[in-house]
Amino acid sequence: MKLLIRNLARTTTEEELKAMFEFYGTVQSCTLVMDKKTGASKGFGFVEMPKQGDAKIAMKILNKQEVGGNKIRVKKAEPSIKTNKTK
Repeated sequence: MKLLIRNLARTTTEEELKAMFEFYGTVQSCTLVMDKKTGASKGFGFVEMPKQGDAKIAMKILNKQEVGGNKIRVKKAEPSIKTNKTK
């Protein structure tokens, strides 16, 4: 299950984010979204956990927890909708 984590402190690293979720189960992937121009974190990221049960527990417990001075928000990531624009 892919989770969206929002309102992260800009100083949070991928390693810290991964460790936070690994407490609840295996983390398949962990990605912070970075600003292309500055290279700084945009304050959100994605964590993918192969076991849905582990992901649901992590989501329930970590949602609205204070991390790095911010209350993070954790929810199931919605699949991105890709559109084909033809000219």
